[in-house]
Order: sequence, then C-alpha cells, then structure tokens
Amino acid sequence: MIDTAMILGAGLGTRMRPLTDMVPKPLVRLGGRALIDHALDRLEAAGITRVIVNVHYLADQLEAHLKGRTSPRIFVSDERGRLLDTGGGVVNALPLLGDKPFLIHNSDTAWIEGIGGSIRRLIAAWDAERMDGLMLLALAATSVGYDGHGDFNMEPTGILTRRLERQEAPFVFTGVSIAHPRLFKNAPKGAFSLNKPWDRAMAERRLYGVRLDGVWMHVGTPEALADAEQRLKLDVR
Repeated sequence: MIDTAMILGAGLGTRMRPLTDMVPKPLVRLGGRALIDHALDRLEAAGITRVIVNVHYLADQLEAHLKGRTSPRIFVSDERGRLLDTGGGVVNALPLLGDKPFLIHNSDTAWIEGIGGSIRRLIAAWDAERMDGLMLLALAATSVGYDGHGDFNMEPTGILTRRLERQEAPFVFTGVSIAHPRLFKNAPKGAFSLNKPWDRAMAERRLYGVRLDGVWMHVGTPEALADAEQRLKLDVR
C-alpha cells in the first residue's frame, strides 16, 4: 500500500509570471483554491496519509499555508539554501520519504476526473517487481493548455519510450508518478532533473505508464491557467 507522496513545490515559477511575482507557484489559484490544495485533496482521496513538500522560492508563504491543513500530515523538505531541481529535490527528501515506493506530484498539474480516481488507479497498477517508475499519462490531443508534440509512446504492456525528435507522441506526462527508492540508486549529488533516473529506467524497460481517465489541464503559464479556468466552468458535475 502506497501511503506517502512528495509534492514538488520548490520551483521558481518563472513561466507563471507575473502571477508568481508575489506568491510561490503552488499558491497560485485555480477555481478559487491554491494549486497545492487541489493536489493535496486528490492525494488524500487516494489514501495518502503523509506528504512531503519541498520549499525554496517564497518558502515562508508556502509553509504558512500548509500549516492550515491537518490531513494528510505534511512534512517540509527545506531547500532554502539551494534549489535542487526535481531529481535532486526528491533525493534530498528520501530520509523523509522512507524506503517504500512513493508518489511524486507536480504542483502545477490539475485535471477533471472521469470515472473513478486516477491516483487510485495508478496505485492499483503499481508492480514493484516489474517497475522502477510508473507515470500517469494523458492524451496530448485532448489536454487543456498543452500545445506540445507529446512526451511518450506506450506499448500495450505499458512500457514507455520517449518521443523521437521531429515526431509526435500520443501521451503527455501529467506530472504524477510513482517511484521506487531504487530509482535513485547512485544518483548524482546536488541539482539534477528527474529525467536522468527516468531515462535509465526506460533503458532497462522498467518505466511504465497508466492512462488518465479524465481531462488533464496543464497550468504552467498564465495563459494555460486561464484555459483551465474556462474548462472548469464547463464541468457541471
């Protein structure tokens, strides 16, 4: 049972400016609520009881906001002294995350659920014998606020390969995944991207994907955030 998650909350939010001139990206609001609260609500609904949040930019604001929540239990991984990027941030938090598989959740991702809970489905699909990582993926063509060429191809077994240069790929990474601690074995010191361990896992055919049931909304820029606000207004449930 996976009961621990990490939310990546330490980024500078450069692409979200000017909204992040005065607040950290996790506190930017979507549908009247902070992005990080959307993430925490989804994690709690999926049975996650412990969440580690890393902080750097305007860290005091984010910490003060998090103190207002009692569930799930929140622990802070402090990166005030040095920003460690996504991979380095996870490695820095490993003493808090423990020695079992855990979820990783970006702070700037949101979606409208289809049938059932996507994070619960992701957890149910996890197989530590076959996998070092398992990604929640969305169809690029139907995602809101996304205009890229896709990230991954997925075999019928769920094994992932990256999109080749100048080609299109059907699936885009939603910013949510499961990682086994061994994914970070022999990881470099300091700052590095999660793409490094993911690429190694892909080379060993141990990086898998699960398709999101719902509408994914990339909210990494003010324009994409506005698109997501409009899409939420169409959701009448």
